[in-house]
Formats: sequence, structure tokens, C-alpha cells
Amino acid sequence: MMQLTIWGGAGEHGRSSYLLQYNEEAVLLDCGGKKEGGGQYPLISREVIPQLKAVFLSHAHEDHSMALPLLYKHGYEGEVWTSRVTAQQLPGYFQAWGRYARSQAAELPYRDEHIAAIRYAYLEERSIADEWSSVFPGLRIKWGRSGHLPGAVWLALDWHGKLVYFSGDYTAESGLLAADEPLLGVIGEGADAARRPISETMRIADLAIVDAAYGANPDSQAVRLAELERATEEVLLAQGSVLYPVPTSGRGQELLVWASERFPQARLIVERALMEPLHQLAALPEWLGGGALARMEALLASGRLTIVASEEERLRALARKGSALIFTNDGMMQSEVARWYHQQLSGAAHHAVLLTGHLAAGSYGEMALRSSGRSGSVASGFPPPVQHIRYKVHQGLPDVRQMLERVPSRTTVLAHAVKSRTDGLLEVLKEEGYEGVYSLSPGERLIF
Repeated sequence: MMQLTIWGGAGEHGRSSYLLQYNEEAVLLDCGGKKEGGGQYPLISREVIPQLKAVFLSHAHEDHSMALPLLYKHGYEGEVWTSRVTAQQLPGYFQAWGRYARSQAAELPYRDEHIAAIRYAYLEERSIADEWSSVFPGLRIKWGRSGHLPGAVWLALDWHGKLVYFSGDYTAESGLLAADEPLLGVIGEGADAARRPISETMRIADLAIVDAAYGANPDSQAVRLAELERATEEVLLAQGSVLYPVPTSGRGQELLVWASERFPQARLIVERALMEPLHQLAALPEWLGGGALARMEALLASGRLTIVASEEERLRALARKGSALIFTNDGMMQSEVARWYHQQLSGAAHHAVLLTGHLAAGSYGEMALRSSGRSGSVASGFPPPVQHIRYKVHQGLPDVRQMLERVPSRTTVLAHAVKSRTDGLLEVLKEEGYEGVYSLSPGERLIF
């Protein structure tokens, strides 16, 4: 029998970390931090570290990766299996995580030497997407693009006869990125298997850990984008400007391209920190969906971007006449720059802030959202209205349903959302007849 232990990530948003154990061997899926209270980290058991044969990383985002140095601090000497693009992104995320900790007067639980100790093995060098390859005797893996971030992957592990699927952060609705359909293959080989219907030959996983960050929410990306378009258009028609706080990589570039197409007359003020990832993405056609490269190239050649990196440049851009769409990095508005923009837009009518992603409890963005509407009129000097309209980079109810059908599993763990939201999704799925689906919490174990 094999055992799953939740070191983090199920029943909460953040610190994704899933330990798999078989006899005296162990492998780990992700090892991330949680952006609350100066940083929360997985429930790592030091006595397990000597058993770790491999660590797999789905993508570079902080809630999946920022605790990797802790493994090396506690004695892990093996490799972290991930995509080359993910490994290239990680130094920037470690720097940002360090800044976050300092801003919260918190100390990192590891040192630079532990970050430097991380050794990477690149999935693309072992196999192409959707092909099995050997990691060590008894363990094979396959991977595919997950549509969440350049370099982000889903993983399938065939370990001592057990088949495990880990979706990582998955979306098939990205505006720029490609997602590979997670198919685990068929039972048997040869002409006989090929002639039988796929429903009769599809492999059944023993365990699936599935991104369910949006719980039972039924909305499609099209619905969310329509809401964003309406909210933005209302502000522009009133001669106001819109502030979009976005992550440095991923959602930020997708929304920038989308906004440039939907609002061709609006000025675009963009922090320089968001431009390097856009250029990097344009240089990674193997991670892009159809038509994405042409759309990015059109934006870069348009001459519409006002790129800023200093307070002087920001003030000069804001002083120009006309409405603007302002893109600043840091989706939770924790950075000084994001807060600066918020304050600059205060006291003038018709401006707005549109938040499009997860907001940690106590973050500046979350507090601004809660206070919006209770502060009186903007014209009286109060902050601009703040709205929260999610741009989909994870899975909701229809997406989870689809994944349960395409990746049938005897045991499925719903991940990446707080317990109440996960419980609500589980209740819906049970009513629809799905079996073997679990809502777990950090510290819980499951035998499969």
C-alpha cells in the first residue's frame, strides 16, 4: 500500500506540498509557502528527508516552490524535477519572497546557501510531453503543459505499480498558454487494445490530486472576461483610469494583451517588471497556444505602451490627459509600488482598482477590497472603488468535472482551496454521483 500525507495545499490556498511514501521510499510533489503571517511553510517531517528519492515541482509560483530550500537545509541531497523554464524563473521568486518576509518583519527559515544547494533535473531533457520516462528503478513519470504559467506542468507517476496524477495548477482556458490534455494512457498494448473503445481501455489512476481552487463556482473564462470588460468600460466612459494589480508572470501578461485588444483607445501604463516576462513568453513558442505569439507581437509593436520604472516616470505618465489602464506587479498589492498607485488614484473621481486573483487574508488588496464602499465618495479624497473579478487560472466546478472524467481515479483529493470551499464542491460532486473524492487538510493522511 502507498500513503499520501498532506504537508500543505489541501484545505487551504498555499504551501502546496504532497508526500507520497512506499515502504522506506518517498517522493514529494511541490514544496511551497503560504503568503500569510510573514510566511507559512509545509509540515515537513525531518525524519522523512532521508527517504526522499525525488522531488517534483509543478511550477515556479511561490505557493508551490518557496519551501524547497528547507528540504536542503534538512539534508535532502537529491534533485528537483521540473521544467527548465521553471528553474529559470525561481531566482526572481526567491528574491520576491525574501522582500515579502522583510516587509512583514519575518525571518526566512533558510539561508541563501540552501537556495544555492538546489539541484535541478529537467523534464524536457528526459522526455517530450505525454511520454513516459524513468526517474529511478520503480518510478516512471510523464508530464504535460498545464496552461497556468510558462513552464508549468501536470505530472503522472507510475511508481511500484501505483498510478498517481498531480494536476499542479491547471487551466484549459488561458488566453496565451497551451494546456496538454491529461491522458494517462490505455491498458495493454498492440492492435487489440487500439481496436477497443477508449472507455474500455483507459488507465485508472490510484490517486489524483486535482486543482479545485475555485470550488463549486460554475463560471467560464468568457463570463469572467465579460465582467472585467464591463467594469473597465464603465470607468473609461467616466473618464477615469483603472489600476490592474497583477502577478509578475502569468495572469499579468494575459490581461495586458487582452486589455490592449478590447480597449484600443486607452493608454497603457505598464511597470517595467511586467515587460521582461512578456518578452520571455514571446520567446517560448513551445508553451504558447495558437495565435498567442502574433497577439503579443502586435502589442509590442503597437507603440501604445508607456513603460515606467521610477516614481518620476510614473508621475509623468499619470499626469498626461486621458484615461489609462495601469498594470503594476503584485496581485495582492503588498508592494510599495502597488500601494503608491492606489494612493495616487485617491481623491480624484471615477478611478477604480480591479483585483483579479487570490487575496491572502490581511493583504493590502484584501483590506482595500473590504474597505471599499464604506469610505464615502472618491471625490472627497477617499480611495477609489475596488472590485474583485477573478481571471481564471485554476479550475472551478465544470473543469473539475471534466478532469474527473478524463482522468478517472479510484481516489481523488481536491486541492488548492480553503476547506469550506472544498467541502462545498465535494458536496456537489457527491450529489452528482462521484465517488472516492476527498476534502482533506494539512497533516491528514490517506492510504491508497
